[in-house]
Amino acid sequence: MKKTVLLTLLLTFISCGTEERHARNVILFIGDAGGLSVLTAAALHKGRPQSLFIHRMAHHGLMDTSSTSDWNTDSAAGMTAIVTGYKTNDGVISQSADAVRGQKDGKALKTILEYAEEKGLSTGVITDNKVAGATPGACYAHSNNRSKTAEIFLQLLSPLYGDGVDLLIGPEDGVLTEASANGQNPETDLRAKGYAVAKSLDQFKPTAQRAVVLLPTDEFDRETAVRRTIDILSRNPKGYFLMVEVDVHTDKLRRGLERVLVLDRLIEQTVKSVPEDTLVIFAADHSFDTQIVGGGPGQPLLPPDGAGDTDSATADPAIRVGDGHSGEDVLVAAQGPGAERVKGFFPNTQLFRIMMAAYGWEETKAPQQMSKVN
Repeated sequence: MKKTVLLTLLLTFISCGTEERHARNVILFIGDAGGLSVLTAAALHKGRPQSLFIHRMAHHGLMDTSSTSDWNTDSAAGMTAIVTGYKTNDGVISQSADAVRGQKDGKALKTILEYAEEKGLSTGVITDNKVAGATPGACYAHSNNRSKTAEIFLQLLSPLYGDGVDLLIGPEDGVLTEASANGQNPETDLRAKGYAVAKSLDQFKPTAQRAVVLLPTDEFDRETAVRRTIDILSRNPKGYFLMVEVDVHTDKLRRGLERVLVLDRLIEQTVKSVPEDTLVIFAADHSFDTQIVGGGPGQPLLPPDGAGDTDSATADPAIRVGDGHSGEDVLVAAQGPGAERVKGFFPNTQLFRIMMAAYGWEETKAPQQMSKVN
């Protein structure tokens, strides 16, 4: 009898010890154009190799970024793969690969944010690019052309799943004017849908439940935006999904490297402040042609600020910058429940499934055929 009881207790202990912990929340940080070479340059700009918090996160993997049309992706196709689990053509936002850019819709691909909405979680999108840009747009909209920013933005008013993204923050960048061109009044329509519409972070109140914050510039207090958004989303006992994009393109070299450091601090602050049931991921949608070709320990990577044009490829011999995106694999780093799945080499579509598995959700087996999205 005693042996039977002991065996039962042992099996119960083993079962409890191996039970998978699911995430209640997922925060996805995207460094737009933040490939390994850019992270390396930013770490050296900070002072030494591998000095970013991203380097110290618990789990790392290398992710392919190719699209169905090109080895070297753009943000639209790159982000679509990450948030839907399907590759598509460059320029297409969360539609299947039978879409023809600007000419023909594909099937609408359900995004991780839309899964969260459908299951009653709260959702947020923060960007320092523009609110209807390719990366944020891929989370909440579906379009055969990333350039249709008015169409993308107005899909806030007619979400395919749930009641739409709860908090959207980023530069306005003319989208209200574009969205008003056909006689609509997007601000009035957003308020009718229950959104507070703010034009600054000061107007973005901690008591808000749903808000669209349209900022006049891409330089804003990202720390306040992220902290306040997490505080609001955390009120939902079911959990939340949040995507935060920081544009780290190094065509403007100093700005790009400084923004990597901003993003790195944001990730560190977030990991240290959120509860243990939160999965935090860093990824890049694609890389950028930036290479370390000179310099050494004790030497500044860039000349003193103001001592020359550091945005050109010939400005500093330590770094060579090309003229656009590049197609090599990018780093993914993760911490929290489900982070152990980030390992080895994997396609960008797998990151969607890593997030779904972290929540404990099953994926809809095939993209849903939708009528034309307007």
